Amino acid sequence: MNKREWIRDMAVQRIERLFELAEKWHSTHPERSNRCVALARRIAMKYRVRIPKNLRRRFCRKCNSYFIFGKNARVRLKKKRVVVECLNCGFKRRYPYDRK
Repeated sequence: MNKREWIRDMAVQRIERLFELAEKWHSTHPERSNRCVALARRIAMKYRVRIPKNLRRRFCRKCNSYFIFGKNARVRLKKKRVVVECLNCGFKRRYPYDRK
């Protein structure tokens, strides 16, 4: 493993840890939780790594709010897509899905 791969691997581990902390702190310190998401996004951009697939839909891309579905995010199923609306800023994100 060369140095670049090692650095990118460490960045992904740090991103995953920040999302764990964001989930843990969301009920008691939502502003700290949002800060963790913002830091994770900055790390991903700086080291040019993708946020892991299971975490990509867990935050608002506009205000960096960590989603707890039902509390600060609304999920709706439309004809051929899922619409996730952030209740903090009103940003709507649409994802395709297949009913099969």
